[in-house]
Amino acid sequence: MIRGYEIVIAGTEPITADVIAQCPDLKAICRVGIGLDSVDLLEAQRRGIALSFTPDGPSPAVAELTVGLIVDLLRQVTATDRNLRNGSWARYHGRRISESTIGVIGVGRIGGMLINHLVNGFPNVRILANDLPERTGRVAHEAITWVDKETIYRESDVITLHVPLTASTQNLITRSELAMMKPTSHIINTARGGIVNEQDLAAILRDGSIGGAAIDVFEEEPYAGPLCEVMNTVLTCHMGSMTQDCRASMEIEATREAIRFMKGEPFVSPVPESEYELAAQMALL
Repeated sequence: MIRGYEIVIAGTEPITADVIAQCPDLKAICRVGIGLDSVDLLEAQRRGIALSFTPDGPSPAVAELTVGLIVDLLRQVTATDRNLRNGSWARYHGRRISESTIGVIGVGRIGGMLINHLVNGFPNVRILANDLPERTGRVAHEAITWVDKETIYRESDVITLHVPLTASTQNLITRSELAMMKPTSHIINTARGGIVNEQDLAAILRDGSIGGAAIDVFEEEPYAGPLCEVMNTVLTCHMGSMTQDCRASMEIEATREAIRFMKGEPFVSPVPESEYELAAQMALL
């Protein structure tokens, strides 16, 4: 479809080395959204193709969806809906966010926005946060305690992930990390597929070692893997950014980047060099 075009405004479709090889006229890829794992960055760099993305656009929608999933898991909304439709009227004694410990791994745009929602909307919530050293302290509030990941695994009622997919975060959450969690705790991934090992998560959920999970992103999408057979899960279709305003913002900004490129102007949000370095690390795995 994109053969013969110089500029592509791209979604999550895989723009692989093979695709790029069939597009000798391609000069720029303007990615709608923040994730870059669908584009072969190294091949694009090798061929001198410019890349931009829209890192700020999806943040409000993803942060709000995460709040909703926290409520869903703590109050068992989806599970109760399933039970009622199957003829079971069983009321679940859940927890309020204000009386819970929320572990946030990754405090960038989305993680920071989520923490602000939590501390401003839910008095007395306890937040355990973890990120790279240079990001520690980016969001300051008396409710936040910066800790190592192991403390988050052990003490959180809900763990939510907001890190990019990199060599260091691929399979960040495996059976060993899940085994540290309390049997009543939950995990949420609205970041990227591949950060949580889906096979390990399905196994842990089946044996009841943790309370549940909400997963919006998967290694292969559309998803049809083992988590579909596990009932103590909430599964959504990579819809974190899918609100009318955020999608429009992302698509308009990607289009503006394409226009800037056509006019010979620099991108407002070029893909930073660090992303190419991470892609090189991933290629070595």
